[in-house]
Amino acid sequence: MFSIEYLNTLRAAEIVTIVPYLPSGARILEIGAGTGLQALELQRRGFDVMAIEVADSAYASVRVFPVIDYDGIHIPFGAQSFDVVFSSNALEHVRDLEGLHAEIRRVLKAQGIAIHVLPTHAWRFWSILSSYGNALVYIRSAIRRSMPHSGDPRSLGCAWYQAVRACGAAVLQPRHGERGFGFAELWLFHPRWWRKNFRRNGFELFYDRPMGLFYTGSMVCGARILLERRARLAQILGSSCHLYVMRFPDTPVS
Repeated sequence: MFSIEYLNTLRAAEIVTIVPYLPSGARILEIGAGTGLQALELQRRGFDVMAIEVADSAYASVRVFPVIDYDGIHIPFGAQSFDVVFSSNALEHVRDLEGLHAEIRRVLKAQGIAIHVLPTHAWRFWSILSSYGNALVYIRSAIRRSMPHSGDPRSLGCAWYQAVRACGAAVLQPRHGERGFGFAELWLFHPRWWRKNFRRNGFELFYDRPMGLFYTGSMVCGARILLERRARLAQILGSSCHLYVMRFPDTPVS
């Protein structure tokens, strides 16, 4: 089942992977910062970090960093303000990608880079499969609470509500991002789709690699599977996220 604590563990591991691509002492903007955990991790490593997120984010109540609310369209900073623009598992939730890319180009310095971590088709495939197991977990919990003397009616009703929701998600497979539908994301999350999108919007990729961890949307087994084992699983089942590092054309790599 989903766990904000374990999500933070995964996001902290991402920072370890991207830090080698960051210029020393860089001024960084994180878009779609969520809880602000990654912004905090970057700040702890000596970077000057600003973080923005939409006000109605599901993580607004559990922030650990001073995240600035914005409208999801206009980045509230001046032109050429940042050495790096970073996002993690955020761009798939942006409806107007062309507009956001234009804003990223505006706030990046001439020698700046954009770094995006995005879910893959492998993550979507295994998340679809795991959703059926997740539904069974909720059904089993609801059945246990239905036993005599096992709980109050309100708790029982909540358990069955969660079970029905999980079953509905498993059957319907609602989309995770802002485009297409659930099963279409097997293509829309593929690195080939994102490479085309970045190039079409004026960026040149110069690093492009799997992040090297396996997990699913429902976080099967959570912390019971160590990160080292998840790294080994990624070699067999596919990396759940992919790293894209890009710049403006004709900008030399430092």
